[in-house]
Amino acid sequence: MMNSIQEFQAKKINGFAVLLFALIYWTAVVIVFVMMIRHEDIGLLILEIPLIIVALIIPGGFYVVQPNEARVLVFFGKYVGSVRDSGFWFSNPFATKRHVSLRIRNFNSERLKVNDLQGNPIEIAAVIVWRVVDSAKALFDVENYEGFVAIQSETAIRALASHYPYDAHVEGHASLRGSPGEVSDNLRQQVEARLGVAGVEISEARISHLAYAQEIAQAMLRRQQAEAIVAARQKIVEGAVGMVESALKMLRDQNVIELDHERKAAMINNLLVALVSERESQPVINAGSLY
Repeated sequence: MMNSIQEFQAKKINGFAVLLFALIYWTAVVIVFVMMIRHEDIGLLILEIPLIIVALIIPGGFYVVQPNEARVLVFFGKYVGSVRDSGFWFSNPFATKRHVSLRIRNFNSERLKVNDLQGNPIEIAAVIVWRVVDSAKALFDVENYEGFVAIQSETAIRALASHYPYDAHVEGHASLRGSPGEVSDNLRQQVEARLGVAGVEISEARISHLAYAQEIAQAMLRRQQAEAIVAARQKIVEGAVGMVESALKMLRDQNVIELDHERKAAMINNLLVALVSERESQPVINAGSLY
């Protein structure tokens, strides 16, 4: 099993203090060198060589850390800590100092063609807002943490799409289109679970594009239109029945007219036809019979 590396604070010294010491040191090296040339003293040459070597090594320890940035220090293949504090610092000159950005970044996925829970082909894309919270894991536990974020995010999006239908045809059931809050939370949890090994934190994850695939888009559009028409018809019928019931109750309470069952049925039929019909009803006046 792979041993995970945890980030810890590296040892560092204020760069300006070391720079002041370095200036004094370099001045002393120059003075010794001038004295050696002036007096042609070979003994000073033995002293000057190591002084010059140290003077050349010192600049390798200086580095600058920008806000929301980390420097990861590696000394001959061994991780020796990270520096997150912004400023001018000095550390082991022989340690490499690799840069890792801690700023918040967006990953915009490509439009992926997947199947939803019901097997319908759909196109889906998402926006993942992420940032590195452990610089050591980001550099040493995965090969390329930026590429890792991209691949694992797309994998999570595909998995998410297979757990929800595009649209719920039963009231109360979650769907990709009808439950954006639940879907976003689920996507964030899935992406975060996959990217924890890389020291990455997910701030937000949401769907940015959702549509049926082109080959079934027209058929699904007609289906949605039919469902909308049925729902509208149902509301119209419910309203019409309520109006008929109210009309019969008013006639009965105000003693306007007494209707037998046959005439009530005819009246209900006429009122429902007039109220539910898509076209404007044309009244037919019954003027009575000649006989």
